[in-house]
Amino acid sequence: MSWFSGPLVAFDLETTGTDIETDRIVTAAVVAVDPADQRPDVRTWLLDPGVPIPAEATAIHGISTEHARLHGTPAAPAIEEITTTIAEALASGTPLVVMNARYDLSLLDRECRRHGTAPLAERVRGQASPVIDPLVLDKHVDRYRKGKRNLQALCEHYGVQLSEAHDAVADAVAAARAARRMGAQHADIGALAPADLHELQVRAAADQAASLQRYLRRTSNPRATVEQAWPVIPRPR
Repeated sequence: MSWFSGPLVAFDLETTGTDIETDRIVTAAVVAVDPADQRPDVRTWLLDPGVPIPAEATAIHGISTEHARLHGTPAAPAIEEITTTIAEALASGTPLVVMNARYDLSLLDRECRRHGTAPLAERVRGQASPVIDPLVLDKHVDRYRKGKRNLQALCEHYGVQLSEAHDAVADAVAAARAARRMGAQHADIGALAPADLHELQVRAAADQAASLQRYLRRTSNPRATVEQAWPVIPRPR
């Protein structure tokens, strides 16, 4: 059975911002999506991130500082639960779909270290289950397509419904469905074994980052540096 015709688990975060080193998780969703596309099995978390949520972030995902403080779980136990849930999915052999994994998984890694819980990389050493990143795969299979590559754009291109963008559950489900469509439409990735698919994305993400870096240095910033590591950016020393 191909990876795209079997069960998938999808992961998505909404956060206080876009800096993996300083920003915090506000909401998280881990969603099991079966091949028949029945009602997904959903786990969600609302966290009190322990810092104010900027108005710009609230405007995107709708969670204010006051709401998170009143209704959110303290960050440390929630981070432990989220990481444990993802580790269990990977240990089961189920592929993990994460749109722009370099961001979500790196931010989760920093939150684990901030709150003294074992990061995902330490829990899943040697696991064969791949991370599937629709952003990396789409750029790999359709390199020269013009236009945006965010989740909404990918859903429009692959015919996937996304009714509540920037809701962690809706985004996770949409990412999983977009990944399925990519696998079904592009045999060069759909036919790969899970471990080979993961390694392809490691190489593809590095190539894409290097290409962007060359473009930025040529057009706007001669010293631009674009991170090549995927799916987790190493912690600065």
